[in-house]
Amino acid sequence: MSISVNGIEITDADIEQELPHHAESHNPVKAAAEALVLRQALLQATRQAGLIAHNANEEDAIIDRLLAQEVKAPSPTEEECRRYYNNHPERFRSGDLVEASHILFQVTDKVPLDALRQKAQAILAQVLDDPATFEQCARDYSNCPSGDSGGNLGQLTRGQTVPEFERAIFALAAGEIAKHLMETRFGLHIIRVARKAEGAQLPFEIVKESIARFLTDYAKTKATRQYLEILIGQMNIQGIELGHADTPLVQ
Repeated sequence: MSISVNGIEITDADIEQELPHHAESHNPVKAAAEALVLRQALLQATRQAGLIAHNANEEDAIIDRLLAQEVKAPSPTEEECRRYYNNHPERFRSGDLVEASHILFQVTDKVPLDALRQKAQAILAQVLDDPATFEQCARDYSNCPSGDSGGNLGQLTRGQTVPEFERAIFALAAGEIAKHLMETRFGLHIIRVARKAEGAQLPFEIVKESIARFLTDYAKTKATRQYLEILIGQMNIQGIELGHADTPLVQ
């Protein structure tokens, strides 16, 4: 069955043209098709709202106008900003430093995830039993270029890695190897921290504006997703199932 939105077809050629924008997705073809469906739904909504794009170059601007018109998100109060600050103190520190290493087992289409996880668990058990083997295991098994140097990632500060990896390395004590595999978008990691240097907590007054911007962006993203979910629910979409409206349009 071909893909269509209210009878407007999305062709294989359309998907092929969109595909390069989703090359890093787990399923690039599906991601491209979903993005085109959402875009077509938005373009139809712009016309219903009386916002007309006279050519393809105007479409993005018209979609932005529609979203600005339809998506409303409240600005956070100072109390909400302070609550976020108090609930996430680790995000507002200056000078925290760790020297970390990892062994990466990269997820690919060529290796079943269960087999990869089983292998990673076996290596984790080995390095937990004998930490002196960590560097050699990194050289032998890691899919990261750091494997050539025993998995050493050097000195890391907050904000330099993906959030889940950052939380893991800063939670470990100096000399500790994580007891469980860490999973990120890059794959499965065995993590070790060699050294740590504690920083200092930043005062609320210094960071409150950045917290307000973050909470505003978060609220807007959430409201946009909700709007897209409602919009998609109103459309007659054939040939594809959209699990959610998590799309580059709202990143």
